[in-house]
Amino acid sequence: MASEPVSLPDSLDMVNIANNPLPRIICSALFVLTTMVAHGGAIIESDPEKWLTEAEAAYDRVESYTAIFHKQQRISGKLLPEENIFLKCRKKPFSLYMKWVTKPFKGSELLYVVGWNEDLVRAHRGGILRIIVRNLDPNDPVLMENDLRPVTSTGIGYLLETVAINMRKAIKAGVLTFTDRGKENIYGKDTQVLDLDIPYEKANDYLCARCVINQDVESKILLRIRVYDRDGRLVENYGYENLNLDARLSDADFDPKNLDYDF
Repeated sequence: MASEPVSLPDSLDMVNIANNPLPRIICSALFVLTTMVAHGGAIIESDPEKWLTEAEAAYDRVESYTAIFHKQQRISGKLLPEENIFLKCRKKPFSLYMKWVTKPFKGSELLYVVGWNEDLVRAHRGGILRIIVRNLDPNDPVLMENDLRPVTSTGIGYLLETVAINMRKAIKAGVLTFTDRGKENIYGKDTQVLDLDIPYEKANDYLCARCVINQDVESKILLRIRVYDRDGRLVENYGYENLNLDARLSDADFDPKNLDYDF
């Protein structure tokens, strides 16, 4: 009589699997792949603090710059149209010149220099209202009417500083997820897309529940940041197009008597 096939006990099968590294390798690979698909990128293995230090070092080398500043904010629950502003910025003394280049504020200008004009902003609207020039505190309700932040918070330096404060706070608390989303070309520049996530229940303690950053691959400067709330709504969107880090700006660029200005 032919003998019946001998079946191995379930426990013995599990022992053989446990001693065989191949299934474990396959499972690990599947887990990593699933994580990448779920996040839309690969979780950065390098130290976020190291990334911050490199970004700060890149900005430290900047003295002044010009750019087209793109700004969009959600005010009182409503996402406002994007504003496009020609920007000149100098680090020392901190100086800003801004001219709106698209409607509805086209032609409006603003000047601010630390230590000048009693630290007031000099500004005027575009069109026929340009003849009315006012000196206002950066936090004056007139300037803050459709803005989440004072104009003195404008610039790639403030952008980096805000990211750094929130990242280091989240790193210390152990709640930061830092994800590399790969490459994206914006404003004609190759950028690395970085995603900062804070758990839903902790998000109120930070600038955002989620921040998406575009960092210029070549210069390491942050070119754009998009800020989302806990419900996934875009709250703030800032970008710097045609960024010229070699601009040699002088006092004349921040002088209301400049003949190119309408103050």
